[in-house]
Amino acid sequence: MLSSFKKRRDIEDTIVTSLEAAHTHTAVHREKWRLGEEKTWNLDQNHGQILFSFADGMQALAPVQIIGTLDPLTEMFTWAWRHPTVLAALQKNALRVKAFGKQHRANELIKKIVPCSEKRAWEYTALAMHLSAYQGIYRAKANNGSLVFMNFDEVLLTHINPNKSLRASA
Repeated sequence: MLSSFKKRRDIEDTIVTSLEAAHTHTAVHREKWRLGEEKTWNLDQNHGQILFSFADGMQALAPVQIIGTLDPLTEMFTWAWRHPTVLAALQKNALRVKAFGKQHRANELIKKIVPCSEKRAWEYTALAMHLSAYQGIYRAKANNGSLVFMNFDEVLLTHINPNKSLRASA
């Protein structure tokens, strides 16, 4: 029994550490490129990238991994490695959480679909970021109303001037 308690405590301690790191990374992203102020976001599963676009023409592009989706009505979380619409290449970070869950015998990390609050979904996402050495966490609303939780890695910033049109010379 004590061993089970210790493993559970280890998991929760790792989640707390992961969440603290995610908060630190998020603060840096907000300061450097205004994460959270984006006008639009676009997930390209085929290229494994997320693109954040801003009103002033700035764009932030980063490699992305999907951790899972949360149905806010049922409060059920589906891990990316189980989700039928998530490409295998974008499941790697979620699979790291699953492996961590197997190692620690944590059912919530290895079951395909689990009851989950939004707060806990953020914690799962932070854990995936930590285990995968990624640089950020993000949540977006999909067209069907579900919430998509993601990790992103190093961000490439570009700026497109919306007031200038590009002309091809003949």
